[in-house]
Amino acid sequence: MKIPFLDLKKLNKPYETRFKEKLESFLDSGWYILGNEVKTFESGFADYCGVKHCIGVGNGLDALTLILKAYIELGKLQKGDEVLVPANTYIASILAVLQAELVPVMVEPDLATYNINPLEIEKIQTEKTKAILAVHLYGQLADMVPINRIAEKYNLLVIEDAAQAHGATLNGKKAGNWGHAAGFSFYPGKNLGALGDAGAVTTNDPELARMLYSLRNYGSEVKYINDHIGYNSRLDEFQAGILNIKLPYADEEGAKRRAIVKRYVSEIRNPKIELPYYDFSENHVFHLFVIRTEDRTQLAAYLNEKGIGTLIHYPVPPHQQKALPQFHGLSFPISEKIHREVLSLPLNSTLTDTEVDYIIQTLNNY
Repeated sequence: MKIPFLDLKKLNKPYETRFKEKLESFLDSGWYILGNEVKTFESGFADYCGVKHCIGVGNGLDALTLILKAYIELGKLQKGDEVLVPANTYIASILAVLQAELVPVMVEPDLATYNINPLEIEKIQTEKTKAILAVHLYGQLADMVPINRIAEKYNLLVIEDAAQAHGATLNGKKAGNWGHAAGFSFYPGKNLGALGDAGAVTTNDPELARMLYSLRNYGSEVKYINDHIGYNSRLDEFQAGILNIKLPYADEEGAKRRAIVKRYVSEIRNPKIELPYYDFSENHVFHLFVIRTEDRTQLAAYLNEKGIGTLIHYPVPPHQQKALPQFHGLSFPISEKIHREVLSLPLNSTLTDTEVDYIIQTLNNY
């Protein structure tokens, strides 16, 4: 049996006819930038997340960077302010802080959830700390209740990196509605994925939203009148059309993933494999199903030999990346252990019961 880690063509097959119709409609419209598709998606995704504003941008990294840049323009952050960020995140979270000319301060995660540890936040924050970038890694909501409590205590901004957590829900509140603002990615492999790069910011702050609408479009609210040093980072009209087709099925996609995960965590029984923490709630949408093992190289080779695709999210922690030499002297034992041991298994709504059976059996036989 051959099971790829992810088959995007198969994943998008149910929408193919509507995609082609959308392309034809897009071409016929003659309107290719910031048109009705973008407006429709911004309204629909804001409603989905339970927020007042959604601002479509070019990609997930831009979403985070523009949030921070907007806060600087509004005077709520200043260049050189410190932003707390989990040490084991994907490098995009760190890059956003650096590109906004702020200072990322890395915080060890909780080994059980892989998300930023609120206890460590309280220990490490100083008078220079002005914001917390809470990453919902792999699709699981960070521990937002204590994070928000800490932020309120120290008057900190809370920004969600929700790039992997579309639809994750706790106490009836979705990812994107837990902080002052949130950045989303709609990269094709995401639970809600476009057919190219795409992103968005969600917020309940009208002042921030207005600034973001300007910054994404050259710092302009009125054509050829530029009030800020802006950027060109606009959600593509065609990608917005694709997302409008897929958005109504986002929660269904999450439910299918969780159904498979319930089998994984109940039926994989191998002492060499550490399964991810899951409390069987909707606070995890499992963009990725990530196990840990001290035998990662051997296990990956074994699974590949058995026809099961895997990936590593992520092999090198940010503080050890060549691009970030200023952090090379730091030590984060928990993060380093995570990056050394994680291995992602196939997980998406196209997996059949037979394929899930085979993955579970193969892992138990390792």
